[in-house]
Amino acid sequence: MESSIEFSTSPTTNSQPTRYRFFKIVVIGDSGVGKTCLAYRFCAGRFPNKTEATIGVDFRERIIDIEGEKIKVQLWDTAGQERFRKSMVQQYYRSVHAIVLVFDVSNPASFRSLPLWLDECRRNALGQEVPRILVGNKCDLVQGSSNWGGVNSEQVQRFAEAHGMPFYLTSAKGPEGQGDHVEAIFVSLAHRLKRQRTLLASHTPQSEALQSFMLPSKKSTEKEKWACGC
Repeated sequence: MESSIEFSTSPTTNSQPTRYRFFKIVVIGDSGVGKTCLAYRFCAGRFPNKTEATIGVDFRERIIDIEGEKIKVQLWDTAGQERFRKSMVQQYYRSVHAIVLVFDVSNPASFRSLPLWLDECRRNALGQEVPRILVGNKCDLVQGSSNWGGVNSEQVQRFAEAHGMPFYLTSAKGPEGQGDHVEAIFVSLAHRLKRQRTLLASHTPQSEALQSFMLPSKKSTEKEKWACGC
């Protein structure tokens, strides 16, 4: 993975630009599993009032403080339907730092599709060195059940363990201030990336560590264990 270092355009009080790192995290999974809502919830702090199907690729971002360092987290969200994605898959998977694999716990078909999404990652040269996590979304629809609409919790655990992924059970609709695990998912992933990048930088020449990748100009205003944010 390339290191990502960016300079803000807003001057500080001493007229020097602020330097911070950013991490590109792709959120993948079938259409309708709640990828956009999860990204919006983390970046805007609330569930969106209105949602529409993602056409192509979109991203949202948020700056967080990790151990005194400003980190920009960019969540890239893609359409789950193949016909919207063919022309932009390469750009989507370029210079990715982490993968969030999402399925809808009330929709067994979205769980069965997960191996296909992992295959797509491999085809685009994202190996096991790229951290990945598994998120079961919409747990508000299956409260108190271990058999989520035909998806058994033990199946999910086995799948996550087989692919070396921590698993989170959550809901983008979870009430704010009541165990908001959407926040915990992405913040803990950013912590992991920061630790990993710090370790890598100690073995990387400075010229390589300062490499970055180009992003679209579009802007938005908007612990490794089981957890449920319903």
